[in-house]
Amino acid sequence: MINLSFPKYDFKFKQENEKDFVYDEIRNKWIILTPEEWVRQNILKYLQITFNYPKSLFSVEKEIQVGELKKRFDIVIYKDVNPWMIIECKQTDVPLSPSTLYQTLAYNSEVKAPYLCLTNGNDTLLWKFENNTITALQEFPIF
Repeated sequence: MINLSFPKYDFKFKQENEKDFVYDEIRNKWIILTPEEWVRQNILKYLQITFNYPKSLFSVEKEIQVGELKKRFDIVIYKDVNPWMIIECKQTDVPLSPSTLYQTLAYNSEVKAPYLCLTNGNDTLLWKFENNTITALQEFPIF
């Protein structure tokens, strides 16, 4: 497990109709600031700033077909036009559980990204899929 401690990033915030919003630089729009959105925005910045993951290769909250159902993933990072990493975000008070892992594994059965990440902003689980083997990682891979 990776324990994250996000630095204080320079996010843009606004308040409208008694709701807080954060500007999402990936989607280029204002998003209601929920606890899960706070985690999502911080992991996006963390990977861009700490690991130099290119902002242009992130996709946020996009729908995918899982069997006959349409599901929405939190973050997919692409490399060479293929999904490279799926990230599932939970709010900080939601523990990372087997059901969260199964949800993300189901998404990845369609996407087939070699890296899979679950985070609640405090704890992060990261795996690499290679040759039908799953390996737990202790740090994010170099892009």
